[in-house]
Amino acid sequence: MHIAASAIAAVLPMFTYLLIIWWMDRYEREPFSLVLKNYLWGGIGAIVFAIAWSTIIYTFISLFIFDKAQLERIGTIGVAPFVEEITKGAFLIFIIRNKNFDNITDGIVYGGAIGLGFGMTENFLYFITYGNTLTNWITIVIIRTLFSAVMHCVATASFGAFLAYSKYKKEPAKILFIFTGLLVAILIHFAWNFSISFKSTTILGFLFMILTIIIFILTFLISTISEKKIIYNELLSEAQNGLIPFSHLSILNSSKRNKFGWVDESIRKSYINAATTLAFRKKQLRNASGRSKNFYEDNITYYRNFIQFLLSNKNIK
Repeated sequence: MHIAASAIAAVLPMFTYLLIIWWMDRYEREPFSLVLKNYLWGGIGAIVFAIAWSTIIYTFISLFIFDKAQLERIGTIGVAPFVEEITKGAFLIFIIRNKNFDNITDGIVYGGAIGLGFGMTENFLYFITYGNTLTNWITIVIIRTLFSAVMHCVATASFGAFLAYSKYKKEPAKILFIFTGLLVAILIHFAWNFSISFKSTTILGFLFMILTIIIFILTFLISTISEKKIIYNELLSEAQNGLIPFSHLSILNSSKRNKFGWVDESIRKSYINAATTLAFRKKQLRNASGRSKNFYEDNITYYRNFIQFLLSNKNIK
């Protein structure tokens, strides 16, 4: 019963957070299958590698430090943030070339998914290990669900945002943003672990995480607002060239696009996806080079032709 309850308490909140983050990316929503892969990497792959590397480093440090309490504190404060943010972020570096990973919002979603997956598994391990009484179990569930696991989400999402921003930068700026993002993730993780390791700083730790979460949410909202502007600005020239009606501009970049009646219902979803992708591909083309540039050029041509085909035989309002 204890294990089953711990599993539910670990999985349900984190998966709910995941759905909320995915839903909030409303203008160019990522394929849920790819978001889920990131989530599972955090929950399985990153955990396994983090445990393996932490054990190796912990064993090495134990050759020089014999005080168990001090050794545990070093592991929590010094080793965990470094190792865990690298193992979580490794998958982001692996998928950065994916065509769906192309802006800051995407980086936040994919990074957040990894962090939530990691938090889910870590929460479960904590619940079954330290929840030896009902009171302890409930306290641990509340703290880790609202703060510790969310810290993993925010930290890795921050790295994802920096990684996405670096995608179209040239070296050495690309490398600088990648390492800066990783450092930010490690510092967020370090600050939380450090603060809760000492009774005198625990309150500061909670205040720090609340502020960090607020900044995270604001960054996410600003990023989605930026996407809204990109859709309008990039499709404006398409309207001027006659590809789409001017009346659709203020619909395609707002929640109005999910309503019925403004375009033939049989093509509405396909039209929204095509127009949105066209807008982002045009934006990305300006920062692309080499094979990526050819890919975006071909994509732009394809979506223009596809939109023209969709609208050619439909009653446009």
